[in-house]
Amino acid sequence: MMKPLWWQCGVIYQIYPRSFQDTDGDGVGDLNGITRRLDYLQWLGVDAVWISPIFPSPMADFGYDVSDYTGIHPLFGTLDDFDHLVNEAHARDLRVILDWVPNHTSDQHPWFIEARSSRDNPKRDWYLWRDPAPGGGPPNNWLSVFGGSAWELDEKTSQYYYHAFLKEQPDLNWRNWDVREAMYDTLRFWMERGVDGFRADVIWHLIKDEEYRDNPPHPGHSSDEWPYREHVPGQWPYQDLIPFYTTDRPEVHEVIAEIRQVLDEYPERMMVGEIYLPVEKLVAYYGKERAGLHLPFNFELVRMSWNARMIDRVIDKYEAALPDGAWPNWVLGNHDNSRIATDIGPEQARVAAILLLTLRGTPTLYYGDEVGMTDVDIPPDRVQDPVAKNRSDAGPGRDPERTPMRWDASEKAGFTEGEPWLPLGDDVDTVNVATERDDPSSILTLYRRLLAFRRAEATLSVGGYAPVETEGDLLGYVRTGDDTRFLVALNLGDTPAALSFNGAGTVEIGTHADREGTEVGSEIELRGDEGLVVRLRG
Repeated sequence: MMKPLWWQCGVIYQIYPRSFQDTDGDGVGDLNGITRRLDYLQWLGVDAVWISPIFPSPMADFGYDVSDYTGIHPLFGTLDDFDHLVNEAHARDLRVILDWVPNHTSDQHPWFIEARSSRDNPKRDWYLWRDPAPGGGPPNNWLSVFGGSAWELDEKTSQYYYHAFLKEQPDLNWRNWDVREAMYDTLRFWMERGVDGFRADVIWHLIKDEEYRDNPPHPGHSSDEWPYREHVPGQWPYQDLIPFYTTDRPEVHEVIAEIRQVLDEYPERMMVGEIYLPVEKLVAYYGKERAGLHLPFNFELVRMSWNARMIDRVIDKYEAALPDGAWPNWVLGNHDNSRIATDIGPEQARVAAILLLTLRGTPTLYYGDEVGMTDVDIPPDRVQDPVAKNRSDAGPGRDPERTPMRWDASEKAGFTEGEPWLPLGDDVDTVNVATERDDPSSILTLYRRLLAFRRAEATLSVGGYAPVETEGDLLGYVRTGDDTRFLVALNLGDTPAALSFNGAGTVEIGTHADREGTEVGSEIELRGDEGLVVRLRG
């Protein structure tokens, strides 16, 4: 292939800004905190930071309800603080990716305040309004992802507006050209300030059916098909219907192609899109002739059970489905899903680190996973997630995976001098950066070594991929470069197993440090919970 772009050979690190580093003592992370920790990120070896929303917002959904797309919420700092962050990041060869929320605004955004002021306001058509159904009630059966009807009655104008999520998050009308141009200008605003890319929130929701037809019923309500693996008991009402007319509409690709054109006005900018769809639908978001998203987020490893045979099939299916020239990507966790170390345990989390950083494509690493953070129990009186507060059956919502980063073993983990906005957890004394940084056996050391090795060996980032035939809990594949080959051998079980392979080589990196530098032959004995990266000879 041609010389890879930065986002093809780099590793993205997601920061949930409320939880990364507080510098003003209010217990909530801020931009200056991210700047303070850039040296750590450079030391760790990542290439880009993706920052979850930092725009002005009433915080009905912690920033995913935007009231100003070209500002900074005072909780996080100022535009000057942001500019300083970008400059300092670039000085360390770190790229900056911002979370962009194109599907909906806050109900406090000036656009919506104007739109709801009267039926004939010029911005009325910037949102989705409908008259009540005959006899009253919502205009159709569309449901909110967060439960209940997706339609909210505006008493003043006697019409309903559509909200795919909270009622405080009215959806924009992306069929309106003025909306498109206004939103494209917000992208240009941030790129002019040096932003290197964007993560587009729920981008498969952008276009809705022009005829507002009812969504069809969902037969069986299979929980396996629910796209958000959150801490909510039972099934969400959203599963009652298939969102056929509210998501993944064919016209969305026309909009994404336009977004791509805006990004292409600036050199080496990129966009990754949040899309919870099956692989066969996901890959369409690369666009015709790769004129769509640079990276439609691949959540297969987040959504599936930790099973070697299933993962093997998913990797093969994904690789086969990728359009010609499209670039793959992988992710193990984010701010909406339980942490990987909670799902599969601390030993397998080390195996997962090798998997994530040796598969072909761009990896995204969620803050804290590199030190083995797990979900934290949130007492009822400490729950912060607005979604959980709005639903009596939602438990702690998404708070357990959003808790503050652990920098050291002190009482407040080096995160703040104030009261942390969420509990830190019971294992801060052992699971933190300072404790693990100089421990050669820690998961942090493993991550850092993997990141450094991946950067030094282009084969692991941009080389070819070929599966190795395995059985049971074993997973294997070969990464191939011009003159280098690496075998990745992973045991996803806790009992020893042997992987047969026609070749031999030297272990470069392993979950167990005592294997590194040892020779292996055609029969590789793997301990339980063990993973190896082997440099092959010949």
